[in-house]
Amino acid sequence: MQRVRIFRPASFSTAEMRRIAGEADTDYTIIYTRATELRWVNFGLERMVQIADDTNAAMVYSDHFNGDEPAPVIDYQAGSLRDDFDFGGVQMYRTSVLRESVQGMDAEYEFAGLYDLRLRASRLGTLLHVNEFLYYELDSDKRDSGEKIFDYVNPKNRVVQIEMEAACTAHLKAIGAWLKPEFKDVDLSEGDFKYEASVVIPCKNRVRTIGDAIRSALSQKTDFPYNVIVVDDNSDDGTVEVIRSFRNDPRLVYIAQDRSYHAIGGNWNAALHHHECGRFALQLDSDDIYSDENTVQKFVEAFHEQNCAMVVGTYRITDFELNTIPPGIIDHKEWTPDNGRNNALRVNGLGAPRGFWTPLMRKLNFPTTKYGEDYAVGLRISREYRIGRIYDVMYNCRRWDDNSDHGLSIEKVNANNLYKDRIRTWELIARISL
Repeated sequence: MQRVRIFRPASFSTAEMRRIAGEADTDYTIIYTRATELRWVNFGLERMVQIADDTNAAMVYSDHFNGDEPAPVIDYQAGSLRDDFDFGGVQMYRTSVLRESVQGMDAEYEFAGLYDLRLRASRLGTLLHVNEFLYYELDSDKRDSGEKIFDYVNPKNRVVQIEMEAACTAHLKAIGAWLKPEFKDVDLSEGDFKYEASVVIPCKNRVRTIGDAIRSALSQKTDFPYNVIVVDDNSDDGTVEVIRSFRNDPRLVYIAQDRSYHAIGGNWNAALHHHECGRFALQLDSDDIYSDENTVQKFVEAFHEQNCAMVVGTYRITDFELNTIPPGIIDHKEWTPDNGRNNALRVNGLGAPRGFWTPLMRKLNFPTTKYGEDYAVGLRISREYRIGRIYDVMYNCRRWDDNSDHGLSIEKVNANNLYKDRIRTWELIARISL
């Protein structure tokens, strides 16, 4: 008796998932999502079936080869809610689970049918990662990591993203993790602050860009006092000398970190807990610049107008010389007051630049990590408080070879994604407990 049947879907629609489930007549059904040839390692398919039999998993996927290059993937967990989670091309469903999942589908998606299927399957059993290289495929997307990260906010993908949000929202409601649009108010007058705002610039070895960032921050025009806090994490390339060249401006606060481990999150904590940190702490990355001289003023006004504990702006992607490059303006207009904090569990970022209400952040703190620290904080804040939005371009995000997310190895991309999935998992647990 044949144990497995392989389908190459014509689309990822709900209708196509129903067709596959209707034709599935074996113990296991593979949905192969690539347009290219699938070739198995010797006894690779048999191994996948064996593990599915032994574990009773709802769906099994594995490491593989992309051409001749190893393509490891990561473990699925409750927080693996990204619609672009990388399973590889092979998703092998237990056919009974496939049918039950499809029978429960109550929405007609043109693009989110497969995403809806795996969310439903995850409620019926384990989505199991086999960390063995079981097959060969060819993924035609050759872009580096720095280009792929903006796909979910590309305006061309907006219709797709609306469907993905709807499917994820239904899943969160099914598992008890969806939050109503009810928020705690904040008393923004809390605390005694010398400065209304602080521009926070964490940096390490940014000799080419730190001067531009500091000049941009110090050139702001406001009707309140503000300062600029630069936190240097043991730079050894001349960055410190550039920072010190601004020492005659009394608004500049320079924090030199000790030799212990800090990462970006720890550098933010150093700024937040400094006695001269302002009521609002506003982000400026060390290789970016504000779009104009009104950014700090707009941030503070948004906090008061929207009565929120965090504000997220809009930015423009540019090259090093500030020429706009695709995808251009990143505005995160998918955020809505009613569902933004729920949809935040599906996407890999909340936008930038970010501003934080300092009294709250002194209680929460950033995780001491090099990656995902801002996303973790944004999720935590959104659990209880409003996050405000500004849809004017607030800063220019320069893409260049030294960006922290440029040209990453597959192992590094996987490590980053695994950590963000864990952040989402922890947040899911907390929200369910509410």
